[in-house]
Amino acid sequence: MGGRLPDFLSRRPLPMASWAEMAAEAPGLADEAAERFRHHKHCLVATLRHDGSPRLSGIEVWWWNGDAWLGMMPNSAKGADLDRDPRFELHSAPIDLEMHQPDARMWGTAERVHDEETINAFAAALPEPGPPPSEMSLYRLDLAGASLVRVAGDELVMDAWTPGGPARRSTRR
Repeated sequence: MGGRLPDFLSRRPLPMASWAEMAAEAPGLADEAAERFRHHKHCLVATLRHDGSPRLSGIEVWWWNGDAWLGMMPNSAKGADLDRDPRFELHSAPIDLEMHQPDARMWGTAERVHDEETINAFAAALPEPGPPPSEMSLYRLDLAGASLVRVAGDELVMDAWTPGGPARRSTRR
């Protein structure tokens, strides 16, 4: 694990899953969420600062080897947050104010990867030249859940998934 969980979470561990496991359990939601995260290059990640207050930071999410990944500059504030407390929420940061396209979110914990072979392979798989692997902090995401929210007529439609089952849909007026 990328860091020590607070005591209240360590007593009741949340079920976690890889991106591939989510895609197997909720393929439609996984496909649409990945499309939303890829649609706009920059997403928002929420982490927890040392004092427990939230931090929102811009980031890109990548899919590789059945997992979702975050790569960032070494010594970044968001990386320090994740090293201390691995909980995160990632938001697709929609720019469509009418929400014709869904808003995607995923949350869980981020595990820091220190293995140079994995970091080098990840960097080599990036679609465009990225930073040298030595200038990257890499985190693999363990998912506790994901959701898509959209407006359909006069309803708010929410598709949500947690490990161990298919996506569930709910609506609100």
